Amino acid sequence: MALSVNIRKKLGNFQLDVRFDAENEVMALLGASGCGKSMTLRCIAGILTPDEGKIVLDGVTLFDSKANIDLPPQKRQIGYLFQQYALFPNMTVRQNIAAGVRNRGQRNDITAQLLRRFRLEDVADLRPAQISGGQQQRTALARILASEPKTILLDEPFSALDSYLQHQLELELAETLEQFPGTVLWVSHDRGEVFRNCKRVCVLNSGHSEGVFTLRELFHEPKTEAAARLSGCKNYAEAIFDGNHIILPALGLTLLCGKAVPDGARCIGIRANHISLCDATAVNAFTCTVVRVIQDVFTTIVLLRPEGAAPDTPPLRMELSREVWYAVPDKTRVTVAIQPRDILPLK
Repeated sequence: MALSVNIRKKLGNFQLDVRFDAENEVMALLGASGCGKSMTLRCIAGILTPDEGKIVLDGVTLFDSKANIDLPPQKRQIGYLFQQYALFPNMTVRQNIAAGVRNRGQRNDITAQLLRRFRLEDVADLRPAQISGGQQQRTALARILASEPKTILLDEPFSALDSYLQHQLELELAETLEQFPGTVLWVSHDRGEVFRNCKRVCVLNSGHSEGVFTLRELFHEPKTEAAARLSGCKNYAEAIFDGNHIILPALGLTLLCGKAVPDGARCIGIRANHISLCDATAVNAFTCTVVRVIQDVFTTIVLLRPEGAAPDTPPLRMELSREVWYAVPDKTRVTVAIQPRDILPLK
């Protein structure tokens, strides 16, 4: 099974322009809040109609503006796990799951199997308001699987849960998805969630897709500033590229770069954990004034201003272990370096 999406949709001043292909895999739609992730899912599910484009699932055209095809949601064989689960409030857990079964003759057997599989037998005769958030999510997922979908759409599946529940339910969801033979689209703005559960990532930025990346490409070789920000990069600076040298006017630095510079690159990204303490002889070494020190749960965050930087330039963020920072003798002025291979040229 495979899903191909190439659609445009305008709502007010917001323009959605998304294109990607997904195989039998768990693929993420990653982007900041308001970038069009949920809107994309609603178009795929048939809840929203795109203005133009085409959606094809396993060789079946679900939507084609040119051919005037727009299958209704119930004919698309797509399971949609909404953020708030959308369970029927007046039905029991058993009835909610049974409502998803297409084959009436097997409804009782399939419902019983799913109640056992999702450990919901003890709450089968309770209504959604009487069970926990985790049990509600398992009920919603069981109802989706009861309908035998070809694709599952997950819209930030843990946003409605307390943080202490998220870890266990993430493991349970991952185990369920391992047995699913089709395409799963996992919408998230949490890069850790994506890294743990998805193989490839489609980056969305202000309604536009910026391509599909492997996890390595996203976290080690992002090509755009939007992709780098979503992967957790904290430091950015406008850059002038001169061969293998990078001139950073605002920071007053010239650094060696160990990566190929993409066409249209205009800035660099530097991950906070790639700025390290060193001596003055190291490659790409420079001296900084310490602006502020922040103690995080397990690390120390140090905000730095290179000595040649313009006064209004945002400080660089360095993250290191508490033990390493504790051993630094002079905590007002330090020398740091960035390895050439760790500098990210970005469009």
